[in-house]
Amino acid sequence: MKNSFRFLLPTVAIIFLFGAMSSQVSAQGVLKEILKRMDDNNKSLVSLKSNIKMNKVNAQLGENDVTEGDLSYLPGKSEKQIYVRIDWTKPIAESLAIANGKYVLYRPKTKQAIVGNVDSAKGNSKSGGALAFMTMSKAQLSANYDVKYAGEETVASGGKTWHLVLTPKAGTTYKSADLWVNTDGMPVQAKIVEKNNDTTTVLLSNVRRNATISAAVFKISPPKGTNIVQG
Repeated sequence: MKNSFRFLLPTVAIIFLFGAMSSQVSAQGVLKEILKRMDDNNKSLVSLKSNIKMNKVNAQLGENDVTEGDLSYLPGKSEKQIYVRIDWTKPIAESLAIANGKYVLYRPKTKQAIVGNVDSAKGNSKSGGALAFMTMSKAQLSANYDVKYAGEETVASGGKTWHLVLTPKAGTTYKSADLWVNTDGMPVQAKIVEKNNDTTTVLLSNVRRNATISAAVFKISPPKGTNIVQG
């Protein structure tokens, strides 16, 4: 019995080894197909309208801040070239516009507008950064990130997705990012993990690809009497 058990161990080890190798090859094949579908989606995406939900988690305090609203989006080749308009409706009404690397965050309740550059943005203004991940090309992803396939998952909106983990190859202001991609190659959820472990997660639902969007949508002109604050 001891001898049989002794000879069985290498056999079991080989089975597990080949099983692991087979899984790795399978995962690589799935990842290749996901990236292809994402690239096809990216090339055909002209505009996007959807509902949006953003959850910001403060890791140190264990607090999270959830906001919901409506999104209008025009993709660009870089974060500074994207156009974003988000009209937050919950918990309070706010409007955010991002264009040409600059943003305006208008808060009608306090009659205040915060303006500044996206690079130095804090708070809700950084939602544009999470959205930028959603329309990166295959070449951009491969050049800037180590991409790993983490399996199939169902996001909160109810859709089946593939989960990708992105680790930056060069220094960035964050540690990692995650994408959840639907079967059409459209990323519907993105999560950024900051170096202090704070996270920002953006979820899209009721997605309408290539909807007609006027350029005027991305310009917010606060009414007279609004206090303009540099962000």
